[in-house]
Amino acid sequence: MLQIKNLTITHKKDFRVILQDFSCVLSAGDKAVIVGEEGNGKSTLLKWLYDPELMEDYAEAVGERLVSQERMAYLPQELRKEDTEKTLYEFFAERPGFFEQTPKELGELAKRFQVPADFFYGEQRMGTLSGGEKVKAQMMGLLMGDPTALLLDEPSNDIDLETLEWLEELIIRWPGIVLFISHDETLIEGTANMVIHIEQIRRKTISRATVAHVPYRQYLKERANRFEKQEQQALYERREKKIRDEKLRRIEQKVEFQLDNIPRAERGTRKNRHIKKKMKAVKSLEHRFEREDAGMTQRPEEEEAIFFKLGEEGSRIPAGKTVLEFALDELRIPERENEVRMPEAENEFRTPGEENEFKTPEGENEFKTPGEERVLARNIFLRVRGSEKIVITGQNGVGKTTLLRKIAENLLERKDIHAEYMPQNYEELLNLSVTPVEFLSLSGDKEEDTRIRTFLGALKYTADEMDHPIAELSGGQKAKVLLLKMSMSGANVLILDEPTRNFSALSSPVIREMLAQFPGAIISISHDRKYIAQVCERVYRLTREGLVQEGLTEEGLTQNKG
Repeated sequence: MLQIKNLTITHKKDFRVILQDFSCVLSAGDKAVIVGEEGNGKSTLLKWLYDPELMEDYAEAVGERLVSQERMAYLPQELRKEDTEKTLYEFFAERPGFFEQTPKELGELAKRFQVPADFFYGEQRMGTLSGGEKVKAQMMGLLMGDPTALLLDEPSNDIDLETLEWLEELIIRWPGIVLFISHDETLIEGTANMVIHIEQIRRKTISRATVAHVPYRQYLKERANRFEKQEQQALYERREKKIRDEKLRRIEQKVEFQLDNIPRAERGTRKNRHIKKKMKAVKSLEHRFEREDAGMTQRPEEEEAIFFKLGEEGSRIPAGKTVLEFALDELRIPERENEVRMPEAENEFRTPGEENEFKTPEGENEFKTPGEERVLARNIFLRVRGSEKIVITGQNGVGKTTLLRKIAENLLERKDIHAEYMPQNYEELLNLSVTPVEFLSLSGDKEEDTRIRTFLGALKYTADEMDHPIAELSGGQKAKVLLLKMSMSGANVLILDEPTRNFSALSSPVIREMLAQFPGAIISISHDRKYIAQVCERVYRLTREGLVQEGLTEEGLTQNKG
């Protein structure tokens, strides 16, 4: 059992309360998802529960955590800096329980995560792995320690569709506690039986947290129904109040008129005293109504949805115009010494005791000498016309990001279109030392500053957050800065590497709608099943033999893995 008692977390820099007097109990079998807008403290709560020292540099907490006999395992949102320079073997050697694993157990674990069986002994640096490979390595390291409680911050980020299916199954079947943050609505809907919703209402001046022991879809439905009933009740009571107050006002005016028009000779008479008594009764009724009004049903308060529009109608591309005609005989990357290769199919996994060598379909040795290049895929061809929206999927490590970078290099140089690129690692484009306003400003004049702040306000930034260095913002807030930059630039072609990976489950529907309505072309990489089904017109899977077009339905995305 994990228990949180009366927890209040306050941001040290702007003294904003992130979480107010929060209490919660998690027991074996609970699969709890933490949801909330970007910057609302989801990751901070997870860090505090695992180890309060992880958040002490930017927040302070008052409250009690009871972990009982639970063995907690924590997956951070990003790979720790101290782990980036470690080799795979060095990383796994530090994991509790690694040396207790038998070769068979390691082989089974590798097969589940679709990596070579000797992945654990590789000399490749952790920092050079693809985003999905980093998540896989960390997840495997956690499971070796035989934990009873999993605390997972964005476990679905960057992992391929096949591994997402495995992750869903892991969470569903996990006998202990799972507390996780995810922006993958499909994963949340399929696994969570408990919801912790952190909100910042009244322009982020008040923190509110809701704990519901129901699946996510049911929570959203019940919340919407409750808010609708509350809204209707509040409106009914206000209509009745208006009628009542108007009636009382007329009575008061009538009594006041009578008092003002009593002849001097009748003052002090019984009639005069009677009218004054009526006025006293009216005032008494007013005070009674004021007390009753204090208990009126309040209109529901919820965090306002972000408002954002990407692109103008003038950025629409003619249907017949060729935006991209990209051909590549071989997709290559520099071969690192002892780099671990990703297998192409399950039969590439050796059983314990076999020779320590993995064969490619071409029969090449998987390990090459430094300086050589490795071929990831061959015969790649992609054509995009007009305002098409396409997505590229594929296994982790197959070269999707490498391919998208090459496509971006091609399009960013073009003069007949205006392309903008969002990399998977935002730090490639963001200056982390400046504020969002400074990053987005081109002229620095007051009018532009006001316009930028208005846009950021629509994206749920507080005035303080607008003046924080970008380094202090959450992943979703950083992504919003890049999207806003794209919008202000007037781009008509967007090149997006995992565009929804850092947006909350509550923001994602807005982001998907925004991208679906974008009048220009979109070329993207994603494993987000809702994004693929709702935004993209064509889906390609990157394989060793090139790009293979697949079906579009959300349910069928992982059924065509050929």
